[in-house]
Amino acid sequence: MPDRRPSIAARIGAMGQNRIGALLLLLATVAAIVWANVAGGSYASFWETHLSIGVGDLHLDFTLHALVNDALMAIFFFTVGLEVRREFAIGELTSWSRALVPVVASIAGLVVPALLFVLVAAPSGHAAAWGVVISTDTAFLIGALALVGPRVPGRLRIFLLALAVVDDIGALSIIALVYTDAFSPLPLLVAAAGLAGVYFTRYLRGGRGPVYATLAIVVWLAFLASGVHPTLAGVAIALLVPVYRPNRRDVEHALELARTFRQSPNTEYARAAANSLRESISINERLQSAYAPYVAYVILPLFALANAGVVVDAAILGAALRSPLTWGIVAGLVVGKLLGILGSTALLRALGVGEFGPGLTLDRIAGGAAASGIGFTISLFIIDLAIDDPAAQNEARVGVLAASVIAFLLATVIFRVSDAVRPDVETGQTLLRPVDPKRDHVYGPADARYTIVEYGDFQCPFCLKASGSIPEVQRELGGDLRYVWRHAPLTDQHPNALAGAEASEAAALQGKFFEFERALFADQEHQLPSDIMRLARELGLDVDKFEHDLESAEVTARVRDDLLDAEAMGITSVPTFFVNGRRHVGPFDAQSLIRGLRAAPRAGVPD
Repeated sequence: MPDRRPSIAARIGAMGQNRIGALLLLLATVAAIVWANVAGGSYASFWETHLSIGVGDLHLDFTLHALVNDALMAIFFFTVGLEVRREFAIGELTSWSRALVPVVASIAGLVVPALLFVLVAAPSGHAAAWGVVISTDTAFLIGALALVGPRVPGRLRIFLLALAVVDDIGALSIIALVYTDAFSPLPLLVAAAGLAGVYFTRYLRGGRGPVYATLAIVVWLAFLASGVHPTLAGVAIALLVPVYRPNRRDVEHALELARTFRQSPNTEYARAAANSLRESISINERLQSAYAPYVAYVILPLFALANAGVVVDAAILGAALRSPLTWGIVAGLVVGKLLGILGSTALLRALGVGEFGPGLTLDRIAGGAAASGIGFTISLFIIDLAIDDPAAQNEARVGVLAASVIAFLLATVIFRVSDAVRPDVETGQTLLRPVDPKRDHVYGPADARYTIVEYGDFQCPFCLKASGSIPEVQRELGGDLRYVWRHAPLTDQHPNALAGAEASEAAALQGKFFEFERALFADQEHQLPSDIMRLARELGLDVDKFEHDLESAEVTARVRDDLLDAEAMGITSVPTFFVNGRRHVGPFDAQSLIRGLRAAPRAGVPD
């Protein structure tokens, strides 16, 4: 019979990759350079066009350049703030042990480039512009990872995204503390009142959108009047927007309304169902989804078009080649980021501090650290704040563009060499993560001669059949066998598989993982939230604790770790078995597994 088991390739998502956005950013950068060099002074004159907006005696006067940098970029920083808020509330940065490595790497990736810049650029008289080299361009970083990254970038991608979040916090703090001029505290009182209003808007029963929009404008204007860069208003607002995991009761209510609409279609039920579905998702995540396309496809390309227009004639290139400012930026972004990120993670690994996980190896971190030298968006943004001399600004922009190209090429070389020399242990034939009784779900004695590790899905009929073989293997081998379950839910084929996996982890926190596993396998067709809660009650779990744990970052991270292990080993279908640490090929009936156990040497399974 041909293997018709569903692939898990679609399950391993890109997690923030945006190749189109990165491509548009690149095209806008090229367009800006061509425009500035071909059309003479029209580039500068266009972006210096003045716009005046006002009512009565109240007027705001902006150039097009300032409109992009001060107003549109506030939306960009708003989305950055939303991501920061989410990561610290329910994401990768909720656990200190999990966050330690990217946090330390990010801090080192801020400090080392700044020190290198100051050392190299000091003779230029612009050492105060060290903020130019501190930040990584997340859009380009993720785009580069998509284009030239390693074969299995899962854990590296998560590491770099977490690093980028901390990197953004550092960059935003430095903009606020170092590059703010003519500070006036009184307007910040108005901003504080507006921010308080933003916080309490969450308690309104309806019409929150217009209230958020009005308060956002008030806060932005107050920041503008205070002298604090107005883009930081976007961050301040975002940090007060609520974020949470979908609540089971809200999801069930939305499902009930959807069923009602299906039975009696009319506009009232349709509106109620749509509103209920929308409200089950946090405002933070709804805003991220709403604004992300505009930021990626409009705002950032416009920013590049308005800021990357460097005249690259022989005189300017010659000045840049001789300029300590240019070389300070190249050294900071290319060398500083690589040394800071790679050096700090290598030290943590040598000391045995922090969580790395299979696939997050130093050679891959080296490639990611090199790619982190692409410091485009915030680097160009800070040039405008930190350097007043137009000639020096041109030299700095040349340095940022050159550093970004060099960093991309260096990352490409590192990733290609890394994949070429990748040891056989990571080709998927050997179990990458050794069995850990403190972490894994193990059935059987710890000192058993034989070990079976299964990657599976509670809604997969093939996994049901395979799991049915395990008791027979246990009966024949007795205390010589230990069995380990790991998750690989196929949500592209089984919509409730991820929920089932997370529910089993919540049950495991009450010591009933295998009981919950058997209950899920016994009824694969009914694994909706209400079915999962019914199983919890039937198994005698503390339902309130179970429901709370279902929404915890710990449970989500546990399932995701198994998925990343599966990706790192090239697992494309389930069930996939490892017998004594070696991948099992062939039938998964009891006798085939027993023969495989007895024939395979022990490898990769020590505790």
